[in-house]
Amino acid sequence: MNDPVSKQDGRVFLFLQGPHGPFFHGLGRMLRAAGATVWRVGFNAGDRAFWFDKRSYVPYRGTLDAWPQTFADLLETRRVTDIVLYGDVRPVHAVAIRIARVRGLRVHVFEEGYLRPWWVTYERNGSNAHSRLMDLDIATMQRAVELTEGPTPPPPAHWGDMRQHVFYGALYHWFVLFLNHGYRNFRPHRDLAVSQEFRLYFKRLMRMPLHRIRRSLATARIRRGGYPYHLVLLQLAHDSSVRAHSEFSSMCAFLLPVMEGFAKGAPPHHHLVIKEHPLENCREPLARFIRQTARRLGIADRVHHVPGGKLARLLDHAKSAVTINSTAGQQALWRGVPLRVFGRSVYDKPELVSDQPIEAFFADPRGPNTDAYRTYREFLLATCQIPGGYYSRRGRKQLLRQVVDRMLQAHDPYARALAGGATEAPQFPSRPARQLATSGI
Repeated sequence: MNDPVSKQDGRVFLFLQGPHGPFFHGLGRMLRAAGATVWRVGFNAGDRAFWFDKRSYVPYRGTLDAWPQTFADLLETRRVTDIVLYGDVRPVHAVAIRIARVRGLRVHVFEEGYLRPWWVTYERNGSNAHSRLMDLDIATMQRAVELTEGPTPPPPAHWGDMRQHVFYGALYHWFVLFLNHGYRNFRPHRDLAVSQEFRLYFKRLMRMPLHRIRRSLATARIRRGGYPYHLVLLQLAHDSSVRAHSEFSSMCAFLLPVMEGFAKGAPPHHHLVIKEHPLENCREPLARFIRQTARRLGIADRVHHVPGGKLARLLDHAKSAVTINSTAGQQALWRGVPLRVFGRSVYDKPELVSDQPIEAFFADPRGPNTDAYRTYREFLLATCQIPGGYYSRRGRKQLLRQVVDRMLQAHDPYARALAGGATEAPQFPSRPARQLATSGI
């Protein structure tokens, strides 16, 4: 598709909330260098702290009920052509997307990488279960991959900028906690109060050395155990992919059917390894719940809890993996490890993910079609996955080298890939996404 990038006179980008830290500021600066006009709406002191251009900053101090009209007025008075945001299900973002679509505006959505840790996700109009990936089958992706050229990058072996992620999260919430007097109507999109968020981030930052020791010892014990094991990949209960795209409100609620299914279906010499998310900060009493449930089910000597850490060392020897819809599931698919998901996910394709009842899955897990996954992964790398990161300086520089040009192009990444040499964007095939219910698992 001939989709050149030229000087962007007339393009007006309105930024909403972004990832913690200075990435959105750097992105706005580069868009200005390309000739576009850039504005930023800030909803709290944390948003303000990381946007360093005062002239383009627009504070929003109203209530959520008043936001739709204010946003519509901003679109009109600033003559906005594009909106930019991180995560599409926050209340202020969901409203903005609906209004922008009615007006035919471009919606640029950033998210954490589907292929973490060294990639980020860039899409138009929606991400995760709102992504256009939900309606694309593997055969369609294969045809698009055949039109692309270039080698596929190898999978990264470890997490990227975790310490910077935690640091910027703590700093952001410090600004909101202590300097937010000008935004008295601000309400966080998560359930916890800002003061609780700050304490949890700060506690996590301070305990990182201790956590590193604990998870290293737990991982070493499992690797030396010599038993077959199944791996449970936990997520953050407050994450949008869990709240908006699954039936679970907590990790404990997810663990209950998984542990019951393991107790009923797994061979008696198999073990269950439950791995926390690397950013888990003790919002839930996970360790206590795991111990108590394992004892009640009579599997206490076969259940192991790992407090975060690197995934590769555990996945390399796992019999299977289970998750709600974590992006970490893709690391299992890359290795050919059977995967069972409980929520809606962009990689939930029949060729990749087992739909067996959970007891049957633990008894004899059905593995993915590895050729299909290679096709899927190559399609993502050719479209929505961009190398880099939001939090480290090196990651931001790497990301900005590519993402601005993609934002300035007329067509979204999927349309360009599927059109090949066509001059107009293709129509996407209509195929209902499979949605796994939690009942009857």
